Amino acid sequence: MTEYPPFAVTVDLVVLTVRAEQLCVLLVRRGIEPYLNRWALPGGFVGIDEDLADAATRELAEETGLAEPAGHLEQLGTYGRPDRDPRGRVVTVAWLALLPDQANPVAGTDAASADWLPLARLVPGQLAFDHERILADGLERARAKLEYTPLAAAFCPPEFTVAQLRAVYETVWGTSLDPRNFHRKVTSTPGFLDPVGRSTEGERGRPAQLFRRGPAVILHPPMLRPDPPRPSEG
Repeated sequence: MTEYPPFAVTVDLVVLTVRAEQLCVLLVRRGIEPYLNRWALPGGFVGIDEDLADAATRELAEETGLAEPAGHLEQLGTYGRPDRDPRGRVVTVAWLALLPDQANPVAGTDAASADWLPLARLVPGQLAFDHERILADGLERARAKLEYTPLAAAFCPPEFTVAQLRAVYETVWGTSLDPRNFHRKVTSTPGFLDPVGRSTEGERGRPAQLFRRGPAVILHPPMLRPDPPRPSEG
């Protein structure tokens, strides 16, 4: 019988939401070594008889108190650099979750604390393990998903206005969008939005129509990100 070197499998979660007009990531402060007191993505080891998706939702609940929150969850990628974990050979399967604004998380198991941190406040080298790379990959995946799918609605409550949806795009993409052009695009894209049939008070007291996410899986035409401004020539 051929023998193989032992290694462990973990799951790590990039959990993003929009809070107070800022794109935030869910982080836990590690309560044990390695990387004691460092911020990290929530996650942990996969049980021998456990499915990967089940491990991801279990770890999210154990370390943050968020038990299967409404939103979107998908597998992001696999990370297996030999030296990524000082405890030994550990391969992690990362997951991306896009959620509407949640209550403050409650730390548990091996996490000393948990919190939503604005991405703008993070500095290079602040995260444990290779979580900075995983977070960067998750952020780019989220930004790309907003171009070709209706998943921007995953950041919104079940019923939302076009202005709320536009705020999601602007926050995730880090750019400003023309309100009239945006309204025309999202309301004319087949299957993107379904009218609820009610309105709410909008800006300056004007009624704003409420929508929910439509049946579309792919946006056609896509909502492409604006090109970044070119540096001025001196």
